[in-house]
Amino acid sequence: MNSWIDLDALWKILVVGLLTGAGLPALFALALRLLNPPAGPAPTGVPATGSASEPATDRPTAGPVGYALAGLLLAVVLASIGWGISVIVNHR
Repeated sequence: MNSWIDLDALWKILVVGLLTGAGLPALFALALRLLNPPAGPAPTGVPATGSASEPATDRPTAGPVGYALAGLLLAVVLASIGWGISVIVNHR
């Protein structure tokens, strides 16, 4: 359309920018959330937090599926960072 603006290149830059600028931090945040699930409501009559000498034990853990998904997401983030560094270093 316009001889000054390459719309195909602009579209590619926009998509890659959104994926790396918002997508990778979102994947990282999701991985951290999977590793630390939210605590459910405390049972009646039991305090939600323990004392300094006796920590609370009712906090749920991630479980094997949560750890596996979090590991996969963190591997994707690390692979993307490594790929980006290799593109920058090997660019000629």
